[in-house]
Amino acid sequence: MMLRVAWRSLMTRPIRAAVLAAGFGFGIAVMVELLGVGQVILEQAHAPALSGGGDLVVSGPFGPVSSARHVIATLGRASDLADRVTAISATRRGKLFLITPRRAIQISAIGGVPSLEKSIGDPEVSAVAAWTDAPGDVRWSRPTAGDVLRAMDRFHPIPQATQSSSSWAEWLYFNGRTPDGRIRVYLTFLVGPPAATAGRRQAGVRLQLEHEGRATTYRASGEVDEASVLASAPDLEIAGNRVRLEGATYRISLALSGRADSAESPQLRAKADDRPAQDLTGEISLDASSQRSLPPASIRGTGGWVSGYVVPVLSGAMRGTLRVRGESIVLENALGYHDHNWGFWEGVRWQWGQVAHDDVSVVYGRVFPPAEVADSARIPGFLAVLGPDGPLGFSSNVTIDDTNEGRIDVRATRGVDLRLKLTVDETVRTTMAMTERAGRQSMTFFQLGGVYRVNGKVDGREIDFSARGSAETFKPK
Repeated sequence: MMLRVAWRSLMTRPIRAAVLAAGFGFGIAVMVELLGVGQVILEQAHAPALSGGGDLVVSGPFGPVSSARHVIATLGRASDLADRVTAISATRRGKLFLITPRRAIQISAIGGVPSLEKSIGDPEVSAVAAWTDAPGDVRWSRPTAGDVLRAMDRFHPIPQATQSSSSWAEWLYFNGRTPDGRIRVYLTFLVGPPAATAGRRQAGVRLQLEHEGRATTYRASGEVDEASVLASAPDLEIAGNRVRLEGATYRISLALSGRADSAESPQLRAKADDRPAQDLTGEISLDASSQRSLPPASIRGTGGWVSGYVVPVLSGAMRGTLRVRGESIVLENALGYHDHNWGFWEGVRWQWGQVAHDDVSVVYGRVFPPAEVADSARIPGFLAVLGPDGPLGFSSNVTIDDTNEGRIDVRATRGVDLRLKLTVDETVRTTMAMTERAGRQSMTFFQLGGVYRVNGKVDGREIDFSARGSAETFKPK
């Protein structure tokens, strides 16, 4: 019935119906043409040539690429890309304002390194002979491993935030173990909140040494000049203990006082020494392996809350000699690790773990912030896998189950398909004062050691090994 009525209406005025049909057809044709032109414009807008030459444009998920020098160094040294990458250039876009007597004129500007821009064929600068590199551009045109490490491992000023500055802390963490497992070291250089004296910060050094089944902790504390720390870190000196980054090698000098700590492991507890330990001195070095770094990342919450993490050395050669009670403890061919944390820590807990075997290094973790600054359920964990030439895979779809006594189970999917099972045979409990919060249930900090069973697939490569590794977690007292 409706079709019959519509047909009779059209036939009673055929000219109007024809004009209407032609108009609709023309409108549809114009829309199709515009969509086609828009698609071409969009493709051209993403063309590398419009960004200044080259064949590929790399951008960050939310804008600028963080740790751009690390990205350049990684791409340039990767063996599977070295014969294909002939030039890499970093550029930065920004807005400038030309102030005239009448008005301000906004100008879009692009900055880059002249020699690198010319090497990728940027047509705007290739023919400009006067545009040459400045002295500081060598950090980008020829980045060294040491310069990249130092940039990643810098310290941060305490940000303006509603969080109490007394909960701020930043630290360098190192661990290492000999191949036979007889010697293990866990070392922290920590710079904490402001001291009573203006411009000074509280600081401390802690070394946990496990040797021949005995666990002993050594400490030192003092104050450091905040400006010096921000200008020189990771070079630090705390109460006569020093870290120096020389090229791609971290050199550590120690002068600590110690005491024996009880350990939960039956083997360690049986051999624990109740007598006060003598002072410990020594030197340790850690060589950063090429392509074994995880660049900085941070999570942020309300009121300026922040927690950051970077791994300059996922796996590297550690060596050195520690002297205590007239005995020399020698680290030879030890496997070392180094990471760096910063942020506000009151009411915070975390899960973390690390293991390396042959040419594969794995690190995972998750941070649980206070409920008033962020919803921890919306902050995912992470797991990164690095091989001999750099990253193999990364996942933010990670579950970390530490509810089973003596075991931690980790599963990562999306980007990697990996399972880790840690069988714990060493446990050290510590009260982490900086994470405590009034009115909240107290938590005990657990440092764990044991054997990881790792299997799965990453980037088409089968992963299957067992190796000793470390883990950290918190549990209620």
